[in-house]
Amino acid sequence: MQSVFEAAGGGDGLRRLAAAWHRRVMADEVVGHAFSHGFHPEHVERLAAYWAEALGGPTAYSDLYGDETFVVRMHSGNGGHDEMDRRAIACFDQALADVGLAGDAALRQVLHDYFAWATTRMSRYPRSADDVPNGLSFPRWSWDGLVKI
Repeated sequence: MQSVFEAAGGGDGLRRLAAAWHRRVMADEVVGHAFSHGFHPEHVERLAAYWAEALGGPTAYSDLYGDETFVVRMHSGNGGHDEMDRRAIACFDQALADVGLAGDAALRQVLHDYFAWATTRMSRYPRSADDVPNGLSFPRWSWDGLVKI
């Protein structure tokens, strides 16, 4: 069976999706605030690598950039931001259409479910990045959802 990574177009497909999502969030008055302090110049490439690894592709993100604890800490300590999360998910759904991944209902749903889950995971430690435990395992997502390791 084809992995979610492969169905989404592999690395190239996820780079296009990451770029489309990034354009949408930068244009959103609420979600764009998260980037007001700046962002890494390779944000789109790193995001695509993260999604690729989570969706069954190569382990480039954890090999080159950091582990799951690093990622969650980077997104923690920003207080509650439910509205921003909802809008980020809406931007993701729109980005799926922008890059032609919304036509396959099963693929669209599994990508939406993954992104909504991941967004919630990144919001679990609103008080402080210091609250994030060491050793978080890198999430793996399949057609059936989160893969329990």
